[in-house]
Amino acid sequence: MTKAVDCQCKAFQRAIDVLGRPWTAAILTALQAGQKRFCEIGEAIPGVSDKMLAARLKDLESRGLVARHVEPGPPVRVAYDLSAKGRAFNQVAEAIQRWGRAL
Repeated sequence: MTKAVDCQCKAFQRAIDVLGRPWTAAILTALQAGQKRFCEIGEAIPGVSDKMLAARLKDLESRGLVARHVEPGPPVRVAYDLSAKGRAFNQVAEAIQRWGRAL
């Protein structure tokens, strides 16, 4: 039995707010394969500027979807990975993809 989705629910609206922001889905998808450095994420997403990528990563980190790892240097290296909440996006993306194919 499928449970009805309440589009007025705060959790639903919060999820739509996150997914509706530019580059969010692309960043989460790029990180599905595992930890990447900033430049690797940028290379995986054609068209995203460094400024926008940095802002989106910071936002996703503050929401607990992306984890930032600092490797001591020199040189200091920063890498990003999905948290457990971020990895859960894969199920959402698969459902959206199935729905999109049916349109």
